[in-house]
Amino acid sequence: MQNNNNQTVVSIKDTAANPAPLGLLGFGLTTVLLNISNAGLIPMSAMILGMGIFYGGIAQIIAGIMEWKKNNTFAATAFTSYGMFWLVFVTIKTMPVLGLAAAPDGKALGAFLFMWGLFTFVMFIGTLRISRALQIVFGSLTILFMLLAIGDFTGNHSLINIAGYEGIFCGFSAIYTGLAQVINEVYGKEILPIGAMAKK
Repeated sequence: MQNNNNQTVVSIKDTAANPAPLGLLGFGLTTVLLNISNAGLIPMSAMILGMGIFYGGIAQIIAGIMEWKKNNTFAATAFTSYGMFWLVFVTIKTMPVLGLAAAPDGKALGAFLFMWGLFTFVMFIGTLRISRALQIVFGSLTILFMLLAIGDFTGNHSLINIAGYEGIFCGFSAIYTGLAQVINEVYGKEILPIGAMAKK
């Protein structure tokens, strides 16, 4: 079409799939499995670390890049950041075993987790304009990071176990939000509610 200055304006329709379910499921499934370990129900193993690298890490980064292409700053920042979190987490767990670096002490891990909790809290503020489902995901994730940070700072393993159960809830809330988007898109209507906020 042409604008008032007789210049041709080309509009390109975005037909790419919604990447948010991939990012939410990569985050959610990996978070549930890690926090089953934090709760003391299963040991830390290659299963969790493998999920951290590929589904929690790489899949979320891919989703973040796709969201960037869709001009979604919030989702691009969230998925890319949490994807990188999982890669850093796996690195922290494996480098000491490989003799490449010293294992971090409780204070170092506490500082690491506190900074992620602070980042997540600010992202939670953004969800107040998006949906109730994401508010639950980011709100419970903020609590999870802070509980884990305090647990590592103080050496209180009981608090880490409690955080594990809270983290299981957080992960399942992300799984629900991701699958709800898939099911709602397939059926062309809201089957599973996510509480989308009205745009002002």
